[in-house]
Amino acid sequence: MKLFKLLLSVLILSNFSSCKNEEKSSEDTAQTTTKNEQTLPQETLDLVDNTSYTTELVVDGIDIPWSIDFLPDESMLVTEKSGTLYHIVNGKKTAIKNVPAVYNRGQGGLLDIKVHPDFKNNNFIFITYASEEGEGKGGNTALIRAELKNNTLENIKTLYKATPNTTRGQHFGSRIVIDDQGFIFFTIGERGNRDENPQDITRDGGKLYRLHIDGSVPKDNPFVGKENAKEAIWSYGHRNPQGMEINPETNTIWLHEHGPKGGDEINIPKKGLNYGWPSITYGKNYSGTTITKDTSKPGMEQPVFYWVPSIAPSGMSFVTSDKYPNLKGNLLSGSLKFQYLEHNILDDENVTKRERLLKDIGRVRSVEEGPDGFIYIGVESKGILKLVAKQQ
Repeated sequence: MKLFKLLLSVLILSNFSSCKNEEKSSEDTAQTTTKNEQTLPQETLDLVDNTSYTTELVVDGIDIPWSIDFLPDESMLVTEKSGTLYHIVNGKKTAIKNVPAVYNRGQGGLLDIKVHPDFKNNNFIFITYASEEGEGKGGNTALIRAELKNNTLENIKTLYKATPNTTRGQHFGSRIVIDDQGFIFFTIGERGNRDENPQDITRDGGKLYRLHIDGSVPKDNPFVGKENAKEAIWSYGHRNPQGMEINPETNTIWLHEHGPKGGDEINIPKKGLNYGWPSITYGKNYSGTTITKDTSKPGMEQPVFYWVPSIAPSGMSFVTSDKYPNLKGNLLSGSLKFQYLEHNILDDENVTKRERLLKDIGRVRSVEEGPDGFIYIGVESKGILKLVAKQQ
């Protein structure tokens, strides 16, 4: 009997340890519900192929085009994960000088880029990247502001640097948006430390943050004055958000984030709210074991939409252009795992239908609507492609 109890204890501890340490990423890896957990009609859950679109190559020779944004003259800025920032004019690439060195490990590297809405007057751009700055080995996500002049970054200022540094290669995030009040929002993934970071407001990781463009913390941020809190936090309980945009119809921030095995989510993050990871999830560990049986808890928000199995979403754009009448008003998300562009048809805050565009195009890393109205797509090992309708 003593031997049986000993073996049983070892088995239980072994299973707990496996579940605790199994955290990986859906980036290498779709049933849906609304945020009210009402299952949509089955016919709207299927992934339907839409073959009306193809692509044109804009620029090649960018291995992992992590992010795309546009300058007022409609030329393009593209981050390459390994550390190069490109300025692209008429398909020709020029490497920007004085870009900070990046911690290029796993999912870390040169990440998102956002051009300030008043760039003509201030020359500001914002970049998130994996930085070795600070104490300890490894790196963590940083947000910088710089002036872009003559294809050179000048007057670089670190606005935020997450701590602690770690040599883990998972879950750096990171996307940036600037709202109509001039606040800058950016995401940092939970860095593979799911059991400590996302639910603890005294720790970085697994959060959406909000700052003024000078890096100062707005006085009305939800955790200002809370003991030991990271006062830049806007919302928490996130896993690894790699898509974020402002919905032009509602002026609200939408983001999607990687789940584990299943449970990628679209959320509309609101001030001070908890989005649940890992206390609630629709996903499982990569071995198929249970992270938690809970998909809801009091005080934790439900996703607007979730994918099972995971598509490994990266890049997001709302379509506002008349160039795509059948896509206008809806959401586009890239799939790393299944290598396509997904069209999510919206009814208010509900996803009512899914369409697969550009089947087997490759790992879609970034999606952005340009000032010319076309959708531009960063595809790993290919470069930047433009979405165009097929000739009828």
